[in-house]
Amino acid sequence: MTLLHCLPRTAHATPALLDLRPTPDDLRSDVIAGLSASPKTLSSKYFYDERGSQLFEAITRQPEYDLTRTEIALLQQAMPSIRAAVGAEAHVVELGSGSARKTQLLLDGLDAPVAYTPVEISREMLLDATARLAEAFPDVQMLPVCADFTRPVPVPRAWMPAARTLLFFPGSTLGNFDEAQSVELLRAMCETMGEGGMALLGLDLVKDVADMEAAYNDAAGVTAEFTLNLLARLNRELGADFDLDGFVHRARWSAANSRIETSIVSRRAQLVRIDGRVFVFDAGEPIHVEISHKYTDDYFDAIAARAGLRVTRRWNAPADRFGLRLLERA
Repeated sequence: MTLLHCLPRTAHATPALLDLRPTPDDLRSDVIAGLSASPKTLSSKYFYDERGSQLFEAITRQPEYDLTRTEIALLQQAMPSIRAAVGAEAHVVELGSGSARKTQLLLDGLDAPVAYTPVEISREMLLDATARLAEAFPDVQMLPVCADFTRPVPVPRAWMPAARTLLFFPGSTLGNFDEAQSVELLRAMCETMGEGGMALLGLDLVKDVADMEAAYNDAAGVTAEFTLNLLARLNRELGADFDLDGFVHRARWSAANSRIETSIVSRRAQLVRIDGRVFVFDAGEPIHVEISHKYTDDYFDAIAARAGLRVTRRWNAPADRFGLRLLERA
């Protein structure tokens, strides 16, 4: 691992970036393994190169995708009770921090947080967001980590002792993992938060099917561009020869699995070459790239319990379109 230092942006201190990004070899091996499987798969974590991160931010502003706007409004409304429940002097650790738009609300609303550790796979977005937050919160130590948060990540030690660790996992990102992976991730969070720690999670809730499908098939085509950008990344970084016009984005609701399932579908029979290997695609054959679970309380409580956690507070948006859940060790 290496420590990379950002330029000073505040009088407080220079944030130090712990850089644990996946290497090109990780990307290559994951892609070859995924395309060799049946059915073919690619990990959604590789959506987030610089262009992919920009496109995801654009998705959150589309009229069909109200998840981000709803969560922000709910966070604003619930903040006084979150502050009271968490208490003073927390070390906030955010998994998949992205542009950290919601983080500013959280740090501003908490009682004297001592440190903030964003964990994000997109280095450029992580540095930009950390620099902006360092200016806004000069008394909060910034300890960014560039890493894949689905693997164990060391949490840097803050200068000032924290009363507790608060894990922040907004955006219903947990829904991008299958049930076994979700339990594993929640167990890792339970370990990271430590004794007396807490986790604040965002959960997208089950609602009208047409609304859920529209959120992943916006009229402007931003989500489709975001999905297909993954193939552009593989062309650029691995020397693959995907014909982007030969594939199409598809996102559908699966009632049996209570989730949106997103695929990149081959328009025709074709061959794709990567690193000296040839992958055969039939017309209509999908590459599975993402799942997005929608939750009920019974389902979420059950997987949290399997991970050694319990829900202590619940906040829901109007019409139960989105939820925030505060968890502690069981």
